[in-house]
Amino acid sequence: MRGHVHKRGSRWAYVVDVGRDPATGKRKQRTKGGFATKAAAEEALGDFMSELRAGTAVAPTSVTLDGYLTEWLQTVKPQLRETTWASYVVAVDRITWGLGSRKLQALSAIEVERFYAKLVNEGGPAGRPLAPKTVRNTHIVLHRALADAERLRLVMRNVAHLARPPAVPHVERATWTADELRSFLQHVAGDRLFIAYLLLATTGMRRGEVFGLRWRDVDLVARRASVTQTITTVNDKLVIGPTKTNRSRRTISLDPTTIEAIEAHRITQDDERAIAGEAWDPSFDLVICDGTGRPEHPDRFSRQFQRYVGETKLPALRGPHNLRHTWATLALNAGVHPKVVSDRLGHATIAVTIDTYSHVAPSLDAAAADTVAASIFGT
Repeated sequence: MRGHVHKRGSRWAYVVDVGRDPATGKRKQRTKGGFATKAAAEEALGDFMSELRAGTAVAPTSVTLDGYLTEWLQTVKPQLRETTWASYVVAVDRITWGLGSRKLQALSAIEVERFYAKLVNEGGPAGRPLAPKTVRNTHIVLHRALADAERLRLVMRNVAHLARPPAVPHVERATWTADELRSFLQHVAGDRLFIAYLLLATTGMRRGEVFGLRWRDVDLVARRASVTQTITTVNDKLVIGPTKTNRSRRTISLDPTTIEAIEAHRITQDDERAIAGEAWDPSFDLVICDGTGRPEHPDRFSRQFQRYVGETKLPALRGPHNLRHTWATLALNAGVHPKVVSDRLGHATIAVTIDTYSHVAPSLDAAAADTVAASIFGT
C-alpha cells in the first residue's frame, strides 16, 4: 500500500493505492480531499494508512442516512417486539425528517446535537416541541443504528456516541397512599373489570401483563401467578406478545384477598361464558376478557381509569401504570427488601429499582439509622 498527498486547486488531498480489483485487474485507489493544508492532508493520510493496516478502514459510500436507516429498520425488525418496532419507526421518521439527506459517512456529532436541540426548542415533523425524554428515546434508536453501521464498517465511528442528548429532568412519580388506594378500589368495586384494578394495585404488574394473564398462568392453590405474555396496543390495534424483557418473565405470589377476588371473578366469567354460548372463544384463556372471551382493549380501560380517578377526587395519576409505582412505593416504605421489589416488578437489576424509586430512599435511610441504633443501644 502506497499513498501520497497532492494539491488540488487551493486545497490538498491524499491518494492511496489499495491493490487491484480482482474482477477487472484495475488498480484501486482511495482519495479524499478538501484539506486546508498539506500537513492536514498528510495527517489524514497517516490515519487512513493505519486503519488499512489494522483492518478498520471503511470503504467510501454515497449512501444517505435516510437510505441506510430504511434498510436498517428491516434488518432489526425480526429482533424487536411489535410495540418496540412501532416506536422505532416513529423515531426513524423523526431522524430522517431532520437528518435524512445527510451522507451517512459525513454526519457529525455537532449536527446530531443541533438536531436534538431543534427537536426540543422548535419541534419535529408535527411542529410541536418535544419533551427531552422523547428526544432521548430518539437518540437511543439513532445510537443503535449507527453502532450497527460502525460494526459493519460503513462508518468510521458512531457519532451518536459522541453527541449528547438533552438531559431528562427528574419528575417524581405520582403515587397514592395506602388509604387513597383503598378508597379507589372501593369506588371501582362494582366495575366488571374490578379484578384488573386489583391486580395492578396488589402485584406491581404492568397493564399489559395484567391483560395478558391467562388462567393457565394462575395457581389459586399455591397463590402464584406467572407473567408470560402481554397484551398491548400499536396504533389502536391489539398486540399479543412476549413480556417486555426476559427479566419481566417471572412468577409472583398473590395475597389471600386477591386470590379470593380472582375466584369470585372466575365464577362471574363462567356465567358470561354460559350466556355467550358458541360465541365464546376459549382459545385466549384470558383472566380479563370481554363477554365473548376475547381480549379487552387496554386503552379503553385506561380511559375508564382516568374517569374513575376524576370521580373520586383523588390526586391525579397519569394512568394505570402509576398503580405499579404506588405498589412499589408502598412496598419499599413497608420495609420490603429492594431485591424482592425488583424481582416482583421484573426490573433488569436492583439498581433500576433503586434509581426509579429514589424518592423513597430518605425514609429508608432514616429507618435504617433507627434500626441499627436500636440494635447497638437496645433502644
